[in-house]
Amino acid sequence: MIDKKMSVDLVKLFDLTKKQYNLLIRFEQLICEWNKKINLVSRKDINNFKINHIAHSLSISFYFKFKNGTEILDLGTGGGLPGIPLAIIFPNVNFHLIDKVGKKIDVVTNIVRNLKLRNVKTSWINVKKINNRYDFVISRSVSSYDTILKNCESIFLSDNQNEFENGFILFKGGDLRNEFKNANNFYTHDIL
Repeated sequence: MIDKKMSVDLVKLFDLTKKQYNLLIRFEQLICEWNKKINLVSRKDINNFKINHIAHSLSISFYFKFKNGTEILDLGTGGGLPGIPLAIIFPNVNFHLIDKVGKKIDVVTNIVRNLKLRNVKTSWINVKKINNRYDFVISRSVSSYDTILKNCESIFLSDNQNEFENGFILFKGGDLRNEFKNANNFYTHDIL
């Protein structure tokens, strides 16, 4: 009963089409299957995947409406989060999902193929070796704020095609004062 209500709430909250909803449910199923073999998401979170991972990833859409052709790097994608859910609701935005753990990228590549997401490419690579340029770098708790900033400082496209400046969209939690203090001389930031 709760899962059905959560599904209805997801559709309403994020204004999902039937196709988007079905892809997100299939994504959840694939993650659950693969997570038995390789740790993609916390085992304690797997039963709350819709709220803890899908809704959390899609929450970006409340603040950002990406224009067609926007280039986004998902740094440390792990199990394809937040990149795959965002690619589903922004089908005209290009996502590059990277992770330095080869097994995880192999699984994510398999999931992307299974979902037939043409706007997603995957790479097993360290961000320091990336030659491409992006409008945005998104990440969920991969590293400290200042480490991400230092590793990605020259990765952005120079032209802004969206309503907001090219830059980082980072999911962070906890007490961030020390992280921001270390990064203050390096980069300006807005906190949502």
